[in-house]
Amino acid sequence: MHTTLISVAQLQALQTSSQALMVFDCSCDLMKPEMADAMFASSRIEGAHQAHLDRNLSTHDASAVNGGRHPLPSREVFANWLISLGFENNMQAVVYDRNGANYCGRLWWMLKWLGHDAVAVLNGGLQAWEAAGGALSSGAAPAAQAAASRFELKPALREWISTTQLASDLGRPSQTLIDARGAARFRGEVEPLDPVAGHIPGALNRPFTENITPEGFFKSPEVLRAEFEKLLAGRDPSSVVHHCGSGVSTLPNMLAMELAGLGITRLYPGSWSEWCNTPGMACAKG
Repeated sequence: MHTTLISVAQLQALQTSSQALMVFDCSCDLMKPEMADAMFASSRIEGAHQAHLDRNLSTHDASAVNGGRHPLPSREVFANWLISLGFENNMQAVVYDRNGANYCGRLWWMLKWLGHDAVAVLNGGLQAWEAAGGALSSGAAPAAQAAASRFELKPALREWISTTQLASDLGRPSQTLIDARGAARFRGEVEPLDPVAGHIPGALNRPFTENITPEGFFKSPEVLRAEFEKLLAGRDPSSVVHHCGSGVSTLPNMLAMELAGLGITRLYPGSWSEWCNTPGMACAKG
């Protein structure tokens, strides 16, 4: 079972084994969400399903469990989407994108949240798959077939916290915030998406791109551990709460901490987009 990363060679081996497998393409463009469909149609791993950030991995209806720009659907609503694809509890899920793991980490976390541990991020993404000569498809996705899935929700393997919970522990040693946005956004010098610039008081900054090598792969566990320990400067890794602008691009930081052997941490899915729109919440700059 693969639960963090999976290599191209390991995925290729799974495809020829008897292991039940489902692959998801999470490619997206945050500034142009409509590009996700064009990316999926242009090139994807053969047999992959599309997991669209706005349509499948977020919701803006009554099923939303939090606020912000990309609210999570309820566990039940998300499970029903998986069932519609034919996903089952015995399957190994592999998630990828072509954006430096910016988006596929969201699906990795959500499956863990549903209690499904057998989910892994394809290290190197679609680019690594193409470079290795992996089979590709293009064009519109085939029409969905009626699926008789027996996927059942299990106890959550990852936790998230609300704005109220985060605010109640703000500044206490029991909570360490790590913001995955770029440094200029964190400092409040620019803000292309949300109405207020800045960051949650006391947060540390680690842009999610710092987890990835120039070749597009996650750094080694040893390097990641050294970098996170330097950032934490003696703070307890188990106190970490991850966030970004809307709870998406922060997930590579969470995955990187697990790769580094620093344990399972928590997510603030509303992130800056919910925090800065909540009356009475303090905002910092610099």
